Amino acid sequence: MKIAFIGGGNMATALIAGLVKELGAGAQVHVVDPNADALEKMASQFGASTATSIDAAVGACDVVVLAVKPQQMRDVAAMLAPQLAQLNKGPLVLSIAAGIRSSDLSRWLGGYDAIVRTMPNTPALIGMGITGMVATAGVSEVQREAADSVMRAVGATVWLDDEALIDPVTAVSGSGPAYVFYFLEAMQAAAVEMGLDAEQGKALALATFAGAAELAAQSSESLEVLRQRVTSKGGTTHAAITSMEDAGVKAAIMAAMQAAAARGRELGDELGAD
Repeated sequence: MKIAFIGGGNMATALIAGLVKELGAGAQVHVVDPNADALEKMASQFGASTATSIDAAVGACDVVVLAVKPQQMRDVAAMLAPQLAQLNKGPLVLSIAAGIRSSDLSRWLGGYDAIVRTMPNTPALIGMGITGMVATAGVSEVQREAADSVMRAVGATVWLDDEALIDPVTAVSGSGPAYVFYFLEAMQAAAVEMGLDAEQGKALALATFAGAAELAAQSSESLEVLRQRVTSKGGTTHAAITSMEDAGVKAAIMAAMQAAAARGRELGDELGAD
């Protein structure tokens, strides 16, 4: 599988590293980026071929990953469209840009309809991400499998039947790491207030979060049951959970995620507007 990356930033680097590790695809990777230093790193670290602008080598690939900022996508699509127009059977276009709807990207690409839109998250940088994915009607089963292989190089994948569900995915997992860090910050701050030092608080919070998440992943029981098992009535955990419930913490978290999903829809409107 020959894969072109338009953009050589952090997420592209993570994907390429994962592909080289999982698929041995280093020699089959082509990277386009105006930054010469980024290209030198891609060539030396992964054996990728490189270019400072979109070239014929991009059109010769099986998959083209658009790994640029959402605000740059329209201009990049305008440069890519002529390459795709020359091909009888073009590559799969895989977008990892937040907020860019497939219909808008297709329009910018001159009606091109072999597009998979994805929403990865930052744990992909250490190979522990999860990506929501949705394909347009023009994507073949082979291309769908190719897209899945690319994103599974940095974690799990979840396929969606409706692109509108990308916004909830963004709210849950795309923005989700920030919620976790926010909660960890609060745990560390509370630990310090109670007399532990910052490093002790951080170590305790991180290990607890990682262990609890792994326990939930390995358990067949619901999250509610797992919580109840730790929450003995009248005990310390019960006091903490009661305090959170009284403060409306759960409702606030759910409202925050609704706000994230709503902002995702707004970004789609803003970025796709002519």
